[in-house]
Amino acid sequence: MRSIDIHSHLLPQCLWDTLDAGKEWYGMRYDNPEKTSLWVREGRSGGIHPKVKLKPEDRIKDMDAIGTDLQVVSVHTQIFGYHLSPQDGLAQAREINDEIAGMARDRPDRFAGMATLPMQDVDASIAELDRAVKTLGLKGAELDTVVNGKNWDEAEFLPLFKAAESMGAVLFYHPNPRHNILEPRNTRLNLPNAVGVPMEDAIITATLICSGILDKCPDLKVCIAHGGGPACYLMGRIDRGWRGNTAEQYMPNPPSSYQKKLYYDCVVMSEPTLRFLVDQVGADRVVLGSDWPFVPWDPNPVGWIQGLESLTQDEKDLILWKNLEALLGV
Repeated sequence: MRSIDIHSHLLPQCLWDTLDAGKEWYGMRYDNPEKTSLWVREGRSGGIHPKVKLKPEDRIKDMDAIGTDLQVVSVHTQIFGYHLSPQDGLAQAREINDEIAGMARDRPDRFAGMATLPMQDVDASIAELDRAVKTLGLKGAELDTVVNGKNWDEAEFLPLFKAAESMGAVLFYHPNPRHNILEPRNTRLNLPNAVGVPMEDAIITATLICSGILDKCPDLKVCIAHGGGPACYLMGRIDRGWRGNTAEQYMPNPPSSYQKKLYYDCVVMSEPTLRFLVDQVGADRVVLGSDWPFVPWDPNPVGWIQGLESLTQDEKDLILWKNLEALLGV
């Protein structure tokens, strides 16, 4: 049995090296004298999980402890640099992508990578995705669910989808846990993370489906974090809205018929929820994710999947490794 994790985060060593030298890294700095909190920008700061500082060799030891054979590494979403100037955004992305590619190059048996892109400049993002995939060997790009207030169905983003489709690059959508639909309204009980994050997943899922993007780019490869949030649960309502608005039917078939064109990771925290997702989209569209190192698992991501009585062993094998092996070519 093999295990491939599409959802594992990185805060790059180039960030820590710069901060430990007493300098800022693209506006980021330590937020307290104890160096236990990271200031990203106004309204974006938080505690530093000790594992995000692990170097690759120590990261591998942790992977061994939780039964993960290969991690698909992507940047921690709190440091998406979409707010930076286009020049700084591209420079930051290149530093991160070079580091992730170095990890995959040095240990291809344990790491693959997703790029980050300077989405404030679509042309620069297309060029960086091309470099990341064709030169660095990364598998695609991780993207936020919103770009400086813009939804992904804006016409300016279509060239990126076309480019990703032509390259065979996977787009992995993951919302920022500290910047989502619920965060301005209610910060109690960690609800922005527990509820706001999956709602953002549902919004990007519905946006990609209902905009017609999946018809314009029929071979586009997309994976949504956290099981796509409640998107699949809401498909009956989304279908109803599509049927009732003929002037805004941007695709020829009901939205629910497009669910199986996307992939979804298994970070849903509930066996009945995962079983529902599998029943809606098929086990061949669900993949292993851990949200490393931020989500505590019992006993670990692989062990959790293996212990679920509602999944057959064939379904478990698809989720744990077979789907991602085929999708990513690893």
